[in-house]
Amino acid sequence: MDLDDVADELYEVPPEEFTALRKQRQDEARGGGDRPLAKAIGALPKPSAAAWVCNLLVREHREEIEGLVELGGLLREAQENLAGDSLKALNRQRSQLLTALTRQASALARERGHRVSSSVEAQVEDTLRAAMADPEAGEALLSARLTSPMSYSGLGTTGVRPALRLVPPFRPVEPAMPARPRGGNAADRRRQREEEARRREEEARRAEEERRRKRLEAARRVAEEATAVAAETRAAAEEQRHRVDDLDARRADLQARVEELSDELARAEREAAQTAEELKAAERHRRTAERQATEAAAARDRALESLAELGGDD
Repeated sequence: MDLDDVADELYEVPPEEFTALRKQRQDEARGGGDRPLAKAIGALPKPSAAAWVCNLLVREHREEIEGLVELGGLLREAQENLAGDSLKALNRQRSQLLTALTRQASALARERGHRVSSSVEAQVEDTLRAAMADPEAGEALLSARLTSPMSYSGLGTTGVRPALRLVPPFRPVEPAMPARPRGGNAADRRRQREEEARRREEEARRAEEERRRKRLEAARRVAEEATAVAAETRAAAEEQRHRVDDLDARRADLQARVEELSDELARAEREAAQTAEELKAAERHRRTAERQATEAAAARDRALESLAELGGDD
């Protein structure tokens, strides 16, 4: 057991399991008599939720993240010679790529029973953006040992990772070339050096071709993810556009109806006001007619009384 093995194990498990496993490995190292290792293990910091999601993404899709970091370097070089619409298109593609990888990271966490909140998703995307913008941030992300998310503001990257000794990748040891007897002539030695130089150049060329092939494959996969996300977002935007059109037509219909009802209301109010005036006049006429009827009835009664007194009712 060494520090790198323990670190790889610790930064792979979910954060809630980190502390217990760290203590277990620390006790094992102490029990094996390796106190310096036990102390180093105990000093490993627990990762945040966003850092764990990023580490998980690197472990499960390392080639894609290597392509992301490589693409970040190419974009930094390309930006120096781009402007206007080309730069806007480049930024849109970068945004789609970051969105696709962030969704992929969230899906990996959900597969392991961890729901990723919107704030954690934002931190994951910030970390990926920092890895594209800054070579040191890219190296830190590829270590798969982040303890906190990173961000890039154009003035530098913030975030920490444990200072660990990196284990170089395993390379098979090639069999040593048989030693030539001393005393060979100069032509033989020159021919040997040329053959060795050609062999090294061929090996370097093949290695570079392999690295380029892997980068292209990773970039192709990332581009496919970004294309799918772009299609989804375009379809969603189209759906929202249709919804906006429908709502706008509905609003226009309702506005026309409101105006129509407003006109009817205005007419009704005018008619009500006119009827109220006519009602007042009719009330005045009624009162006058009632008064006149009362006066006529009184005059009639007086005339009948006078007629009765004169005996006119005989």
